[in-house]
Amino acid sequence: MIRYIKRSELDIEKYDLCIENSKNSRIYAFSWYLDIVADNWDVLILNDYEAVMPLPWRSKYFIKFIYPPCWTQQLGVFSDKEIDKELVDVFIKSIPKRFKKITLNLNSENNILKEKVIIKTNYILPLNKPYGELFKNYKSVRRRYKTRFNKEDLDLFKVATSQEIIKLFVLQKKSSVDLKKSDYDRLEQLISYLTSINSVDIIIVKNKGGVLLGGAFFIKDSKRITYLFSSVSPEGRDKKVMTYIIDSVIKEYADSNFILDFEGSMIPGIAFFFKSFGSQEEMYFNFQKRLIF
Repeated sequence: MIRYIKRSELDIEKYDLCIENSKNSRIYAFSWYLDIVADNWDVLILNDYEAVMPLPWRSKYFIKFIYPPCWTQQLGVFSDKEIDKELVDVFIKSIPKRFKKITLNLNSENNILKEKVIIKTNYILPLNKPYGELFKNYKSVRRRYKTRFNKEDLDLFKVATSQEIIKLFVLQKKSSVDLKKSDYDRLEQLISYLTSINSVDIIIVKNKGGVLLGGAFFIKDSKRITYLFSSVSPEGRDKKVMTYIIDSVIKEYADSNFILDFEGSMIPGIAFFFKSFGSQEEMYFNFQKRLIF
């Protein structure tokens, strides 16, 4: 039986254990993550937490709707057992009718009937080979840029704070992205918490004059390293510093059981950039439904 459980009534230990042990676990679905990024969230639960489906929601003009919070790519149904299309369909049909609009990004194991979803593209790179083998799978242009960095006067290092990277992003992208101050505030809060539990790598590149050229956040759970956010200056873009940053992550975590999750993209230029590291496509699914009211 599938039950609708409010966040305030949730058995957090059982819920997070279900997410942790799921075959399709994603860091976005943990209770602490959703507590930070979502306005509100409740959960659909199968029996005694055999499978769960978090439902982030917000309201406008007293109308409640389910939405994908900023800084989350894939949610949906999670379980340590095989998830078939029928189970996903039952979960979706169990969403209470009080939600007049539903927009959900289901994870890659949540495929349902094709006519009900928009298929989206993500790119992932299993890191279960030595760095040398992974590097050989880069496209030639990416190998060439990486080799060039050895001759550049650039410094790459990890830091413990996120503000500098976010400020650079706002400076470069404020007019071209649909993000609010609250979105950036939640990102800072999220990175601060992830730093406290040692689940994020914050990597930056500066020139010899100490000027920030680019940086990125890579968040980590037990299975995936997710490329959550990045920013780059015009000089950093010209010097291809994101190639340097991503390559450093691949090198550090090579020959491990981690998967590097690039978080997209449907934009051809960005998709080509991710593919150039030897990554492979992973499909996930956008489901939308609007009730008449």
